[in-house]
Amino acid sequence: QVQLVESGGGLVQAGGSLRLSCAASGRTFTTYTMGWFRQVPGKEREFVARISWNGGSTYYSDSVKGRFTISRDNAKNTVSLQMSTLKPEDTAVYYCASNLVDGNNYYQPKAWHYWGQGTQVTVSS
Repeated sequence: QVQLVESGGGLVQAGGSLRLSCAASGRTFTTYTMGWFRQVPGKEREFVARISWNGGSTYYSDSVKGRFTISRDNAKNTVSLQMSTLKPEDTAVYYCASNLVDGNNYYQPKAWHYWGQGTQVTVSS
């Protein structure tokens, strides 16, 4: 069992930066691929980024590539999402996800086993 708790959300102006963190419990954290998704009301949860168990490989959605950076610290059981050059369309609830069970469909929420409760990010224009 893994519990995920996100933090770091808030209100920021367009062009600004924000850093999200996800603290994970459970001894198997270091073996799991970790990811970030986001969701706005009325829309499906959208893949943002993922990172392999050792941080050796990362993937990003086209909409955030070059602006967001995912990283992890296995010693601290945390995964982070550094968001820069934020845009109003980045406004969403951001969710941390763990234990990718279907690597071929990593961009789909159903491919992930554990989820955090989400943290709100609002980017004003």
